[in-house]
Amino acid sequence: MTMDALDPEEIDKALAGSIFHGRLHHFPTIDSTNTCALEEARQNPKDGGAPHGSFYVADEQTAGRGRSDHTWHSQTGEGLYLSVLLRPEIATPEIAIQDLVWLPLLAGLAAHRAIHEVTALDVDLRWPNDLLIESRKTGGILVEAQTESGRATVAVIGIGINLHQRRFPPGLATEPTSLDLETGRVASRQQLLIALLQSLQDEFAALKSQAALVEIPARIAAISTWIQGRRVEVHGPQPCTGVTDGLDARGFLRVRTASGLVTVTTGGIREAVD
Repeated sequence: MTMDALDPEEIDKALAGSIFHGRLHHFPTIDSTNTCALEEARQNPKDGGAPHGSFYVADEQTAGRGRSDHTWHSQTGEGLYLSVLLRPEIATPEIAIQDLVWLPLLAGLAAHRAIHEVTALDVDLRWPNDLLIESRKTGGILVEAQTESGRATVAVIGIGINLHQRRFPPGLATEPTSLDLETGRVASRQQLLIALLQSLQDEFAALKSQAALVEIPARIAAISTWIQGRRVEVHGPQPCTGVTDGLDARGFLRVRTASGLVTVTTGGIREAVD
C-alpha cells in the first residue's frame, strides 16, 4: 500500500447513484488505461463488452500516451491516470465524428472544477486538451473513439493529472508541474478521482441537451486564457500563426492570421514565438 492508495469500496460508495457506480477497474500497473478501455469496449455489453460508465484507474502506466503519439509520464502513485468509457447511444442519441470535440472540452471543464474543489487551484485550459497552471502543464486529456458510418459507437476519455511529482524527465514540450508543487501540500488522489468523476457525471448531461452544448464555448472562454486574444502557433494538419478569436458553435478554435480567419478543427496550439 502506498501513502496515497485508493480504496475501491469507498470510491464506489461515493459514486452511488452515478453512471460510475460499481464500474471501477483498478490496476496497480498497466500499459495504458485507454488501451485497456478500448479493448474491453470492442464487444457489445450484451456479448460481454464493458458497459457505459466503466472507468479504469492505474497506479502506474508503462505506456501512457497523450495526443499526437506523445508519451505520458506515469510514475507509480505519483499521478491520477484515469480512462472513462462512454457508449454514446446510451449517453446521448448519437455523436457524429465531428462532435467528438465536445468530449475533451467537457472533460476539461470537469477537471477544472475538480482540481479547484480539492486544491483551490485554478487550472487554465489550452485548447483542446491541456491543463496548465500559468505556463506549466499539470494534466492532459486524450479522447479516442471507435466509429461506424460516421458515428461514434464507443468513446474513451483518458485523463492524466500530475499530483505528487517533484521532478520530471528532461525534454518535455511544455514545462511540467504537479498539484503538490503548486500548493506545497499533498493532494489526495482518491479525493481528486471522486471529485473528477462526479464533475464528469454532471458535464455528460450536456450531451443530451442542445441548450447546454451551446453554452460550452462561453464556459470554456471564462476559464481559459487561450481562447481569446492569445497569439499562438497551431501545430498539426492546419499549421498557422495568429491570434485566437474564440470558439465557434461546434467547439472549434478560431485563429485570425495574416491571411484571414482559420477555424482549427484538429491539432494543438502553443504560445507563438516571434
